[in-house]
Amino acid sequence: MPDNGFSIRRRERKKINFQIFYEILTWITVVVVASILGVAVMYFFGLRTSVVGTSMEPALRAGEQVLLNRVSYQFSSPKRGDVIAFYPNGNTKSHIYIKRVIGLPGERIRIADDHVFINDSRYFLDTVEFTREAGIAANEIRLGTDEYFVLGDNRSNSEDSRSANIGNVTSEMIQGKVWLRLGTAQEKMGLVK
Repeated sequence: MPDNGFSIRRRERKKINFQIFYEILTWITVVVVASILGVAVMYFFGLRTSVVGTSMEPALRAGEQVLLNRVSYQFSSPKRGDVIAFYPNGNTKSHIYIKRVIGLPGERIRIADDHVFINDSRYFLDTVEFTREAGIAANEIRLGTDEYFVLGDNRSNSEDSRSANIGNVTSEMIQGKVWLRLGTAQEKMGLVK
């Protein structure tokens, strides 16, 4: 007949092993779920890109890293004043352009006398006092049902909807709304404050 102490210890060891196994399985599950959620959040909200050029100064500087919210325009449309990122003419081999939405679908845009006009009314909420170069917007531009007119904040140094090779931006070209500024590489290294 086996020793009672031996069988009790054996049952306790099995119980302890099961508890350890259960705890390890719980931690693995938590780590896997957190990883999947982290990847999903970064995919939908966290596309990171760099600002190329000085066209959005002073709001955004050249070399600055920004995060894009790629989900917001799945549920709503861009609003006037939003800063968006897009591929010009849908060309994904180009760098991402970052500009401010000025004109919305169905509106008429014209630049005259150094000012932006929307539907024949001067746009007084513009972040820029003067727009010296009208480009193709010297003649009235009528936006389609899915087109946006975008401008850089640094109008004297911006290739935007005034340029014939950029033109109006459709929602298919838009990669997301600029969501968060991360700073420049020099700032991250402590070289610039």
